[in-house]
Amino acid sequence: MGPSSRLLVATDLSGPSLRAVDRAFELARESGAACTVLHAMGMDLEGAWRELLGEQAEMVSARAVERQRAALERLVAASDRHRGVRVDVRVERGFATDAVPASAESLDAALVVVGAHGHGFLQRVLLGSTSSTLLRKSRRPVLVVKAPTRGPYRHALIPVDFSPGSEAALRFLLHALPRTERVLLHAFDVPLESMLRHDACDLVVMGKHGTHVTEELLLGSVTKRVLAESHADVLVVVDDRRPHEPIGA
Repeated sequence: MGPSSRLLVATDLSGPSLRAVDRAFELARESGAACTVLHAMGMDLEGAWRELLGEQAEMVSARAVERQRAALERLVAASDRHRGVRVDVRVERGFATDAVPASAESLDAALVVVGAHGHGFLQRVLLGSTSSTLLRKSRRPVLVVKAPTRGPYRHALIPVDFSPGSEAALRFLLHALPRTERVLLHAFDVPLESMLRHDACDLVVMGKHGTHVTEELLLGSVTKRVLAESHADVLVVVDDRRPHEPIGA
């Protein structure tokens, strides 16, 4: 990432999602990239909202959008939060699972940043729905933020299985975070949990195959378990090649 890059961070203005905003701003400061803060209203004016409100639906929607835009602008205007980052805000009426990937494509975002909600079982449930859906749909790298931001990432753990997805993850990390120390791990007969006990690592970087045929391609089981169990932030990088294509294709 660099001065010509753009980061997209999605927030619902909850505490966990504000962690994502703080991390996105930190990454933008580090790289010189611009940052767009997105809030999706979850309103479908062609469906239930129009059915309930009739002709008033458009007016109610416009007021709600302006209210949320004002809230976002107050959020990013805080100098102790943005600290000089080039930032703009965007409010979409649709659902996050549609609005975030669409906005990432329209903005040509180098990275999408989202927050992880809840802990334990609740976190697993939520990561199995909204965040996992975003990860399946996005053609862009997605960073799921779990921990508070305390400066730049220091140590990144990269599980390696010698697949094109692993190569894509490593390439993105080298480009986007060149100063972050990297720990490459290939585990062949060790429980997954041991991979997550690298306490020095504050970022786990995973690769997944692209969605050539269908956006509903499931995330790999290892990636889903890492998302659920890791205390560190998790970056999932898309490899657009088909699984059978060789590395270097």
